[in-house]
Amino acid sequence: MKKNKKKIVYVGLSADILHEGHINILKTANKYGKVVVGLLTDKAIASYKNIPTLTYKQREVVLKNIKLVKKVIPQHTLDYRPNLKIIKPNFVVHGDDWKTGVQKKTRTQVIKTLKLWKGKLIEPKYTKNISSSSIKSELINKFTPTSRVSFLKRILENKKIIRVLESHSPLSGLIVENMKIRKNKNIEQFDAMWSSSLTDSSIKGKPDNQALDFSSRFNGLGDLLDVTTKPLIFDADNGGRLEHLPFTIRTLERLGVSAVMIEDKVGLKKNSLFKDQSDAKQDTINDFCKKIDLIKKTRSSKDFLIGARIESFILGKGLQDSLKRAKAYSEAGADLILIHSKEKTPKEIFSFSKIFKKTKWYKPLVSVPSTYSKTKESELIKNGFKIVIYANHMLRAAYPAMQNVGLTILKNQRSFELEKKISSVKEVINLIK
Repeated sequence: MKKNKKKIVYVGLSADILHEGHINILKTANKYGKVVVGLLTDKAIASYKNIPTLTYKQREVVLKNIKLVKKVIPQHTLDYRPNLKIIKPNFVVHGDDWKTGVQKKTRTQVIKTLKLWKGKLIEPKYTKNISSSSIKSELINKFTPTSRVSFLKRILENKKIIRVLESHSPLSGLIVENMKIRKNKNIEQFDAMWSSSLTDSSIKGKPDNQALDFSSRFNGLGDLLDVTTKPLIFDADNGGRLEHLPFTIRTLERLGVSAVMIEDKVGLKKNSLFKDQSDAKQDTINDFCKKIDLIKKTRSSKDFLIGARIESFILGKGLQDSLKRAKAYSEAGADLILIHSKEKTPKEIFSFSKIFKKTKWYKPLVSVPSTYSKTKESELIKNGFKIVIYANHMLRAAYPAMQNVGLTILKNQRSFELEKKISSVKEVINLIK
């Protein structure tokens, strides 16, 4: 044991929710020498799964106060090698669960790196029937609106781009919540949900002109947020009357919404994707800034984000008007800038971002590629965008599917022909835990 006092043992951890598995790893590591924990940063964790519940600072405080741990340093990526090459540990300790799955490649890299100074990998048996993910699943019913509000801001700080999908019902929200795929050894998923005024109106059989009042939308929103954990951005159209805006913001925060998006149009709403916008009017810069300022003063947390949607391209006012408004909205307190376009290519929004991202007024940019759908997320990242919203696709997919169901039953006078094309009852039942 005296010999081990000079040995260095490296342990990489996320440590979002500490459990007996982590303690077993740290106890094993402590037997071999002084334990240095490489604590994965929020950005490192977000690269392969959901943002952690606790911030890096909060997780660091916990680990520093565990007597088994000698030192805590940040590990900025899933790759152990940068830290290993700096501290050259005698041992790395990790549970044997990483022999397969997303971390298999990381394990191979660790083994090769340790060989450079004759280090050794120690792999205690993985503690069965317990994981941070399973504990988080059990805690979903204790997830508070206050803690939920801040999640979008944290993801914004730790991911290259936030992928947002429209959710118009609790069922569609559960699909967004649980959908994951493995692509190029990464886990791809949606980071947040979008509550669209268009889809909310459509499922109620009303036109997209603010005929559906906020109270009705809030009722549906509460049901959606009851069964999901991902952050949500609320499409508030132009926000309504200035006098009513504080009540809207307080309700959204109370429900656990992470951001509100308001557009700089006035009067009776007309969907921006209509070709004829001749009767649509844009708000004055001064009056729209008053709305932003009022939201800023009303919100109880700075983690509740204010999004300003600029309609200048939609109304044919061009680049300079867009930039002028973006500067003013940013100065007024907007946290996000959505530059809207109905063109078939992203050329005009990229002309905007090219200039705006270099200014001192830059705020994270939001894209809604409903018409320029060929644009890859990698192109948006390259051009300074931080959020992409797929704003109406879930409802657009559901509509033709439901039409097809009805027509097929009418044609065949039975449902047998549909059974292989639709979800089984069992699949739907299992979606709702």
